[in-house]
Amino acid sequence: MTTTPITSVDLFASALYIHPDGRVRAAERRMAGSDSDAWQIATFHVETDTDVHADHWEMHPEAEEAVCCLAGGVRLYFRPTTPGGTEDMVRLPAGTAVIVPRGRWHRLELDAPSDLMSITLRRGTLLEPRTDACCREGGNSAPHE
Repeated sequence: MTTTPITSVDLFASALYIHPDGRVRAAERRMAGSDSDAWQIATFHVETDTDVHADHWEMHPEAEEAVCCLAGGVRLYFRPTTPGGTEDMVRLPAGTAVIVPRGRWHRLELDAPSDLMSITLRRGTLLEPRTDACCREGGNSAPHE
């Protein structure tokens, strides 16, 4: 039997990987697709929309994703499911989370510098550039209220 070393892990520098056999390991974060069967818990400090790839849609075909706002505030947008539809938006203040359905394209924008946590199976994760006018022009796509 191997023994896991008992030591602290800097969650802003590494990710935790939970393997199907029950092992938990700390290692480098991988935000693109992976062939691993391990679930990734990744924590980030983000300052700008660039830090959360607001100009890209992301989709996880293998599992749902929990997006948690630990501090600050973000908006999570879901790509329309029908042509010509509008984006759905969920506002996440500090201490809240949303579960992104498996296979649903989504993206983030910041309300303030934030600490975020993502929990998902990254296998097969896809990124796709946004093509709407606000991104081509470099503008903010926050809803006009």
